[in-house]
Amino acid sequence: MVSETKPLLSEGIPSGTSTTYLPLFSFYKANEPTSCAAQFTRALQRPSSSPATTLPQAIAHRGYKALYPENTLLAFRAALDAGAHALETDLHLTKDGVVVLSHDGTLKRCFGVDKKINECEWEYTDDPAPALLSCVAQVLASTPGPVPWNKRIIFGCWNQPYINHCTTYVPTYPVALISWSPIFARKFLPQEFLSFNMFQKSLVGPMGKAFMRVLKAHDRRLFVWTVNEEEWMEWSIAQGVDGVITDEPEAFLEVCRRWEGEEGSAAAAKEGGSRLEQMKSERKDQGLKRTVKLYAEIVFIQVLVAIFTPVLMIVARFGVVGPGPKAAKALRL
Repeated sequence: MVSETKPLLSEGIPSGTSTTYLPLFSFYKANEPTSCAAQFTRALQRPSSSPATTLPQAIAHRGYKALYPENTLLAFRAALDAGAHALETDLHLTKDGVVVLSHDGTLKRCFGVDKKINECEWEYTDDPAPALLSCVAQVLASTPGPVPWNKRIIFGCWNQPYINHCTTYVPTYPVALISWSPIFARKFLPQEFLSFNMFQKSLVGPMGKAFMRVLKAHDRRLFVWTVNEEEWMEWSIAQGVDGVITDEPEAFLEVCRRWEGEEGSAAAAKEGGSRLEQMKSERKDQGLKRTVKLYAEIVFIQVLVAIFTPVLMIVARFGVVGPGPKAAKALRL
């Protein structure tokens, strides 16, 4: 008997809709079980004692970020090897309009260089990547997968101007609103093609639970980020979210197996313990102290959300943040 992981993509989005900012860019592994004829995102299955059980997809945040350099091929490969169903990454444009993978808008944190990405030419990297990318593009073109890219990639956007931009230039691709405010996110419910990618800790509370009930009533997809604590992994599964974005995909999958009543894999035991056990051994806070700390953080976050949501509404109302001309050009290419 099997339990099916939740489908991340809707069947499609209306051709008259579009968006623009692209922080979430998720790739889905194209290894459908041969025993299932459903589309890829509906075909990921795991053994289970209950055929009705559905589990969230494991989405690796910038790859396997907990153990490897973020947004690198090494981190992406490690995440897929750990069993992740999808990869989350971030896009920025160089000064000459080349799309690069980076969460930050500067090179300071990851590379120690105090420069903005949009002020650097692509050649500044001094890397033979164009030749490599050319080869990758040729391979992708010559070996089309069973599922088209517009069913394997979700563009995540923080506000309406970017959503409008994406739906204009990539209208066949799914779009998710990224937000830390359930109140702000509710304003986007009339746009039926949107799914929602929410800061998980902002959903722990009355406003968040009410928002999740509305999403379920409207059959909307819900992803949560960034879920690294075992307790919040379990919470996410219990709430029935569709995807969990985490720095710890291996640990999250262990929690999923345990949730279904399975024991840890024999392979993990032979290699010196599971990832969850390693995380527990590395923690300085345990027991009651840890529980108090986790929920104190939740209270603090709820207060911040309540304070800054009105600011977010004002910024959104007057269109203070929006895509620049280079973003539009990149999407048109």
